[in-house]
Amino acid sequence: MDSSSDAHGRHRCAACFRQFNKMEHLVEHMRAARHSAHEPRCGLCGKHCRSFEALRDHLGVGGSTLPKATACADAFAARGCAICLRVTPHHRASCTLARTPRTPQAAAPPQGGGSGRALALGCKMVGAGSDGSLDVVARVCVVDEQENIVYEAFVKPLIPVTHYRYETTGIRPENLRDGGGAVTVKAAQRRVQDLLLAGEQPWKVRTSRGRARLLVGHGLDHDLDALGMDYPAYLKRDTAAYPPLMKTSKLSNSLRFLTRTYLGYEIQTGHQHPYEDCVAAMRLYRRMKEQGHTRRGGDADEPAASADQAFPAWRQRELERMTPEELLRLSTPDYRCWCLDD
Repeated sequence: MDSSSDAHGRHRCAACFRQFNKMEHLVEHMRAARHSAHEPRCGLCGKHCRSFEALRDHLGVGGSTLPKATACADAFAARGCAICLRVTPHHRASCTLARTPRTPQAAAPPQGGGSGRALALGCKMVGAGSDGSLDVVARVCVVDEQENIVYEAFVKPLIPVTHYRYETTGIRPENLRDGGGAVTVKAAQRRVQDLLLAGEQPWKVRTSRGRARLLVGHGLDHDLDALGMDYPAYLKRDTAAYPPLMKTSKLSNSLRFLTRTYLGYEIQTGHQHPYEDCVAAMRLYRRMKEQGHTRRGGDADEPAASADQAFPAWRQRELERMTPEELLRLSTPDYRCWCLDD
């Protein structure tokens, strides 16, 4: 019996520990699963999980314990941190971040170009249309990596507002009038674009980053669409679309849930300031970026176009003779981990 088989002749995946009766089934599993060193992992048994939600289930965080993970769940309950999911006693206090106070516009720091290689964008919408269900941008905020406001403004919508959603936005009609300091959508778009491009030409950024900044946010496509903007996908860091932060069903989690679960404080209570959303998204990005993943170097950490690049069909017989550990070393992720950002 080779090293890839257990006592019952089954073949176990070195990442998720699933077992298969035939080696060819394990190879097919590796081809489909796209396991890599950049997946969330249990600090006790080393199991790879597709998302942090799956890891929380594995560790029994929040009362959900999988039948086969009771040993990890018991050990984690004794000395684990429910926020960062690390197995380190007396660690929770350093993981729980203090709630960022809502910052009124008058108290905003001097607006400049910001520092760091990433900016967070947050927008607040009001309602338009006959029933007020059409989202139009009414307030925009941009924050740098040090959580300083580099741009903030009320935005005058292009079409009449029928619902100001004051209970959550805190926006009044006078905030969006010409005399209230509101800028046009075009002016807000131009300012945000200038901050992101940092002097680079828009056509050049589509293929080469240069000095352009990464754009962090939650539901970025919605915010950019409201501003009438476009930005290259490879420069966007969207916490709503990042696979490790999504649900096991591959649906997005709300920013409020992600902040409470992985940062340890509450947001979006009462009147909501876009600065609060920007800070939460930036903190989530930094937390994901600082994951201590093992890098293999070269293109091994970059997402491949398809699993066939790592497990081509013409190598099937050779792959079936490999051990599960060797197959895992060949596997490439299907998303780009944020820990690879400069």
